[in-house]
Amino acid sequence: MTLDSDAARECVATEHADVVAAVGACADAVADSRDGLAAGDGTAVAAALESCLDKSGTLGALPGVLAAAVDAAGGTLSAEPVAAPPYVAVTSRGPVLRATLDDGRLVVELRAIRLTDDNGYERRDGVAVEASVR
Repeated sequence: MTLDSDAARECVATEHADVVAAVGACADAVADSRDGLAAGDGTAVAAALESCLDKSGTLGALPGVLAAAVDAAGGTLSAEPVAAPPYVAVTSRGPVLRATLDDGRLVVELRAIRLTDDNGYERRDGVAVEASVR
């Protein structure tokens, strides 16, 4: 059976729109902070975003979003995901949700920040939900 990454993306974008919006709110908070995104330090951006996601309770909600995405894609998790690698990682661009399944690895990215041409960071317009099978 082939995993349906489009169904996973649609599930996250619609059924978990509140979590997607919370990721966006945290990205806004990081962008508006004193240090902001301009420094071009991806490690600092990821740490600030992860801290906000944790404080808001959003980080703890992401494993449930991953489980729903796996179900929508037609997969089955062999273990309960947790808000830590390998299931959930927070990068300088946003959270990445990963599940290794029998039919491949489902990866869902919530991209709230983008890398600029001059290797800085800026807030995206909204949060792009992307899903792929690798």
